[in-house]
Amino acid sequence: MRPIVHCLLLFTFFYSCSPNNVKKNDSLKKYFDENKVQGCFGLMDNGTGKFTVYNLKRYRDSSFLPASTFKIVNSLIGLQTGKIVNDSMIIKWDGVKRWKEDWNKDLTMYEAFRVSSLPYYQEVARRIGKDTMQIWLDSLGYGKKDQKDKVIIRSAIDSFWIDNSLKITPDQQLGLVKQLYFDQLPFFKSYQEVVKRAMLFEDNATYSLSYKTGWGTNEKDNYIGWIVGWIEENKHPYFFVLNIESADKNIDIVAVRMKILKDILKELGFFEGKM
Repeated sequence: MRPIVHCLLLFTFFYSCSPNNVKKNDSLKKYFDENKVQGCFGLMDNGTGKFTVYNLKRYRDSSFLPASTFKIVNSLIGLQTGKIVNDSMIIKWDGVKRWKEDWNKDLTMYEAFRVSSLPYYQEVARRIGKDTMQIWLDSLGYGKKDQKDKVIIRSAIDSFWIDNSLKITPDQQLGLVKQLYFDQLPFFKSYQEVVKRAMLFEDNATYSLSYKTGWGTNEKDNYIGWIVGWIEENKHPYFFVLNIESADKNIDIVAVRMKILKDILKELGFFEGKM
């Protein structure tokens, strides 16, 4: 299937808001401090367009490797180009034992997304190919642009999203998940629905929570952690992005990022069905 190229840019959401719609909430700093990390958080109320932001400068102006949050885009491009047939498509395990046991077996796309299997998505990227991947990144405007106003894949096709050659701002991440939620990305609606199903991790009578995590290291060898997605209460979506950083290699970044996200959402009034 040939890629359908749209001139759709993931515009920066914060800049599209008036100052009256943005609330800087410095009280959220305590959740980063108590977990000994730095970072930022942004939340958009879709109904009102209001933003709640902690650490505005980092949220708006700083960019980081997307790490496994890139699996959102990699999945969509794979589906659109036919390199992923459906979310039941299996890629065979190559027999190489890796640090995460969940990766060491044959996986479907749905399973690979939910356990964040790097080998599965590296193979997907190789099948997509550099030229086609570049076309789609251009179409999406995904990532920080260079001085020539381009986002260019500058390293290997199966590692450019984890080696700091591609970077994205937290604000761009929020823009991506908002457009995905409303099926506004330049992919078939059915494929966007496939990815959204894979992102749904908690669903009960009070709320639903959909997200994709990411974890990598920057040029300083500091851990970078992400959670991007949305929470719904009373059929009303709120879009969020959490970005954290730590130089401490003993930190359990998987546990810390989720703890910070849920602590912040709880303080903001979520999980009780009242939003």
